[in-house]
Amino acid sequence: VQLQASGGGLVQAGASLRLSCAASGPIFSRYAMAWFRQGPGKEREFVAVIGGRGVTLDYADSVKGRYTISRNNARKVVYLQMNALRPEDTAIYYCAAARTYRDTYDQQCDYWGQGTQVTVTT
Repeated sequence: VQLQASGGGLVQAGASLRLSCAASGPIFSRYAMAWFRQGPGKEREFVAVIGGRGVTLDYADSVKGRYTISRNNARKVVYLQMNALRPEDTAIYYCAAARTYRDTYDQQCDYWGQGTQVTVTT
């Protein structure tokens, strides 16, 4: 599985962005897909995960109510809709694929995308 993240950019606080992660490979629907982020001077952290069938969802407390993760298995794409962005959301956002959604909590993912930069200004 190869992952290609896109959709990052420079926005003002309060704005929205939608990240996309396009996957290659025949078994996309078998993987839980997750988003992580790494802010300046910070460790990489979990943001959100969605199970293979799109039923299981979970979010970091810092983004609950503002971010929404979704996936389209037919198109092999996972999305992260980010609303009400804050300066502290500034980070490189990575998508990743894991065998189970629980694996993502420990960042035990099998495949990682290259990251897309999100910068939120005041």
